[in-house]
Amino acid sequence: MMLHPELLRAARIARRPLATATVLLAAVALTHTAQAVLLALALAAVARGDTGPLPALLAAVGATALLRALLTPWQRRTAVTAGVSVRTGLRDHLLTRLGGTGPVRETGERAGALRAVLVDGVEGADAYISRYLPQLAVTCALPPLLLAAVAAVEPRAVAALAPALVLALLAPRWWDRLLARRGQQHWGAYEALAADYLEALQGMAPLRAAGATGRTRARLAAHSDRLHRATVAKLRVSLVDTGITDLALQGGTVAAVLVACWSAGTGTATPAETYLLLMLVSECFRPVRDLAREWHAGYLGVSAADGIARLRTATGGVPDTGTRDRPWTTAPALRFDDVHFTHPGASRPALDGVGFTAPAGKTTAIVGPSGAGKTTLLGLLLRHADPDRGRVLADGEPLTAYTLAALRRGIAVVSQDTYLFPASVADNLRLAGPAATDAELRTAARAAGVHDEILALPDGYATAVGERGATLSGGQRQRIALARALLADAPVLVLDEATSAVGERAEAGIVRALATAARGRTCLVVAHRLASVRHADRIVVLDAGRVDAVGDHETLLEEGGLYARLAGATAAYAGEPAGRSAR
Repeated sequence: MMLHPELLRAARIARRPLATATVLLAAVALTHTAQAVLLALALAAVARGDTGPLPALLAAVGATALLRALLTPWQRRTAVTAGVSVRTGLRDHLLTRLGGTGPVRETGERAGALRAVLVDGVEGADAYISRYLPQLAVTCALPPLLLAAVAAVEPRAVAALAPALVLALLAPRWWDRLLARRGQQHWGAYEALAADYLEALQGMAPLRAAGATGRTRARLAAHSDRLHRATVAKLRVSLVDTGITDLALQGGTVAAVLVACWSAGTGTATPAETYLLLMLVSECFRPVRDLAREWHAGYLGVSAADGIARLRTATGGVPDTGTRDRPWTTAPALRFDDVHFTHPGASRPALDGVGFTAPAGKTTAIVGPSGAGKTTLLGLLLRHADPDRGRVLADGEPLTAYTLAALRRGIAVVSQDTYLFPASVADNLRLAGPAATDAELRTAARAAGVHDEILALPDGYATAVGERGATLSGGQRQRIALARALLADAPVLVLDEATSAVGERAEAGIVRALATAARGRTCLVVAHRLASVRHADRIVVLDAGRVDAVGDHETLLEEGGLYARLAGATAAYAGEPAGRSAR
C-alpha cells in the first residue's frame, strides 16, 4: 500500500473518472463474490442430491458472469479515460512549469532527463493512478467484509485468514524504504542513460569530427551497465515482496481449507457452509493478488515520482502575477530604467545601472564587446528573469503588469540559436501565424531574404526540413526563423545575432529588407557586426554592464570612444579601410 504524495497530487487531475473507475472495479469484484456464493449453493445442492434449485442457481451464475462481462470493459475504458486525463494534465502542468522557469539551459536539467520524466515517468504515473489506486481502494474495502462473512459461517477460519491477509498486505511494507531507495537509483540511472543517448545522437557530427565516437560508446556502455545493475537490484527487493505475498496467500488458503475440511469432517458445518467457506476464502485473497499485479504495473510511476516532483517544484523563472492579458496594439516605447542584474553565483553584475529608451516604432541597436550584457538585457525584456533593481517599462508601464503569455505574444524573437521542427518549411513558418496565407508566407520569406532559396528546394515551401532543420544550411535556418518572427506580426521585434549565420553580402540584403519589414514595430537588434546595425535609428553601446554611449552611427563615430574602436576592429578584421567599413 505504498502511497506517494506526488502521485496522489497528480490523481486530483482525474478525480471524477478515477472515482467512477473505482466504483466499477468494486462492482466487478462483487460479481466475483456473488458468483462464488451462487456456485457454493449449487455445489451444496448437488451434494445433497437436491437438483431442484440447480437450474435457477446456474442461470444466476450465468447472469452474474454476463454482468461482469459488461462491467469489465466499461471499467477499463473509464480507467483509460482517467489515465489519459492524468497524462495530459500532468504533462501540461509540467511543461507550463518548465516554460515558466526559463530556457532549459538555465534550469540545470539535461534535456534527455527531462524527456524521460515527461514521457516515461508520466506513463508510469498513469498506470499507478488509473490501475493501482482503484485496486488499492477495493482491496482495503472488500476483504474485511468477506472476513465478516467468513466469521458468520465458520469463526475459526478467521484465525487462519486474518493473519494471512495482514501478512500479505503489510509485510512487504517492511521493505518499502529499501525499495524506494533502489527505485531512485534505478530511475537516476535511467535518466542519465536517456540524457547521454539523446546528447550523443544530437552531437554525432562533432563526435565524429573529434574522433570521440569510441569513447562515447564506452561511456554509454558503462551507463547501460549501471542501469542493468540498478534494475537487477530493484528486482531482487521486488521479488522478496512478491515471495512474501505469495507465501501469505498460499499459506492462508491452505490453513482455511484445512479448517473447512475439519469442520465438514466433524459435522459442525453443513455442505452449504463448507462450500461457501471454500469459495469465500478464494475471494478474500483475489483483491490482494490483483493488487500485487497492479503494483508491479504502476511501480515505474513510484520510481519517477521524485523526478516529477523535482520538475514540478523547480525554481527559477519569474512570478506570473500580471493582470493585463493582452499585448500592445501598437508599437510601444521600451525603457530600461536604472537596471541592475547579477547572475546567480556571479562575482560582478551583468548590468550595472543601465538606462536608455528604445523609441516606439524605431530600430534600436545594442552593441558592445562580449560580456557587455547585451543578451542579459534581452533576457530581462522577455522576463526570463527580473532586475535586481530598476525597472523595464513599455509605454511607461512595468512589464510585470502583463501576464507572461501576453508579454511573449507581443514580442517576436529571432536568436542565433534557431530551432526548426521536422515538418515542412510552410509548417515551420505557420507556427507564428497559423492562419497565414501562402502569399503572406512568401512576403515574410522575401523580407528575410530566403524566398528564392525556398523555391529552389525540392518541394519548395512543402519541403520537409528534417530534425532541427538538418537539411538546410545554418544561414537558411536562421532566415526561415527570421521570416517566422515577421509572420508573428508582434509590435516588438527582437533580433539577437539573427544574421550571424549568413555572409556579409546576404546580410546587407536582409538588413535592407528588415528596415522595411520592421516599420511600425519597435525593433531591438543585438549584433557583433556593426555593418548590420549602422542604419539603426539609435545605437546603444554597452561596456561591462554599463551604457557607454547612445547615438546614431555617424555621431558615435565622430565621438571616438568604444564604438569607433569596435568599428575600426571590424574593418581591420575584414581587411578594409576603417572609413569604408564604418560608412
